[in-house]
Amino acid sequence: MKLDISEKEHDAKNAVEKKVNASDTNETVSDAFEVLKFFFPHLRKVDRIYPDVIMGREKTGVTFALGIPTVNRGNYSYLKQTLTSLLSRMTLPEEKDSVVIVSIADSNENYVKSVVDMITKKFKRQVTSGSLEVISIPAYFYPNISHAAGSTDDSEKLESWRIKQVLDFCFLMLYAQPKAMYYLQLEDDIIANKMYLTKITDFVHTITSNNWLYIEFSVLGFIGKLFKSEDLTDFVRFFLMFYKDKPIDLLLGDIFLVKMCTPGEALEKCIERNKHIRIRYKPSLFQHVGIQSSYPGREQYFKDIYY
Repeated sequence: MKLDISEKEHDAKNAVEKKVNASDTNETVSDAFEVLKFFFPHLRKVDRIYPDVIMGREKTGVTFALGIPTVNRGNYSYLKQTLTSLLSRMTLPEEKDSVVIVSIADSNENYVKSVVDMITKKFKRQVTSGSLEVISIPAYFYPNISHAAGSTDDSEKLESWRIKQVLDFCFLMLYAQPKAMYYLQLEDDIIANKMYLTKITDFVHTITSNNWLYIEFSVLGFIGKLFKSEDLTDFVRFFLMFYKDKPIDLLLGDIFLVKMCTPGEALEKCIERNKHIRIRYKPSLFQHVGIQSSYPGREQYFKDIYY
């Protein structure tokens, strides 16, 4: 019995510490990232684009993938609080039918290690079962954004930070796409309402039309937006066309205008149709709790008043 337990712990440890390189990835999964080569010529020399899977069993075939990009905020971190809220408020069947993906969009090795250590200690069961994954975005993915538009050093830094944020979301979306039927975009400094996944499931089942673009479960930024995974490539293509021009939440609104408003149509008519394809759920199921922004030195106090 002791030998059997030891072997199981060894297998679990191997799964937790598994690291996947592009050469180990099958063709189907790697194809999801081929779209990036159209937008970024420097990636055309890369054989296969794929993140390092630091922890996880590469779970697929589930209903929900929950994406959480995370970066170093210095002495502040909300990630453990976020994961505790999300995972503790799932039922066991919901946990089995979903995968939470933490995407480390930071090259700071100490930060990567701190995230891995925290998740290994706090959420080992979920990692072992495959319900929680940690990936790391490879540094070669990013184009040279150090010369982003701006008249001062501070504005250049802010512009580069905003551009990188759009790219971080895009990479995570492409990784999550083959895993689930739906993709829920979250951030690393939020908390979830009780029974949030049950409420999301029930609400999706009440929608009779399949023509919706996305569903908002929070009014803030890019938090709590639910997409059909089959649509993610189209969203990513649009974001990558304009990633230097606007934050991603504003680009999300632009997609609606491009796809749904016809030339010469009265704006009121277009806005009315908006309600049927950009669906809003009330009350909001996610609240922003972070004060220290991922942009160094900035504090933010945004709250969802409908939570």
